[in-house]
Amino acid sequence: MTGDPEPIGAQARRALEQELADLRDERRLVAGTLHDSPSVGDQADQADELRRADQLDRLDRRIEDITTRLRQARTAGPAPTDQVGVGSTVTVRFPDGSVETLQVAEVAEALDQTLVTADSPLGHALLGHRPGDTVRYGTPDGPATAVVESIGEGPAPASS
Repeated sequence: MTGDPEPIGAQARRALEQELADLRDERRLVAGTLHDSPSVGDQADQADELRRADQLDRLDRRIEDITTRLRQARTAGPAPTDQVGVGSTVTVRFPDGSVETLQVAEVAEALDQTLVTADSPLGHALLGHRPGDTVRYGTPDGPATAVVESIGEGPAPASS
């Protein structure tokens, strides 16, 4: 990543927007509990009040991080189609002949197997490459390679 605003893919945007909505809901609940205590009682009450205040600070920081990232993504515009970057959808062919279409993202949803993060070995290896390039990356089983087939919405058509 260059330090410039990076684009974000549709799936990653939806995940961040959902997380932002959830965090705002949680923040409203936590903030409501702070206002429910007109006076702080014993040390246990004070400790609980401090814990909720810390939780509120944590939520505020994460809300600001996500809001900033979504704003930067709007500034960056769409994901590149000439070379792999954050937000790109890329189809790769592995040495065993299997082909997968993946999205390079900053963050991955736990259950989404089509996302690779830009700082993962494969995601990092793909960044900056173009169709036809072979990328090399590390795996727990040792070095591996993949060929960039296409950048865009899905696999390239099979050639005859």
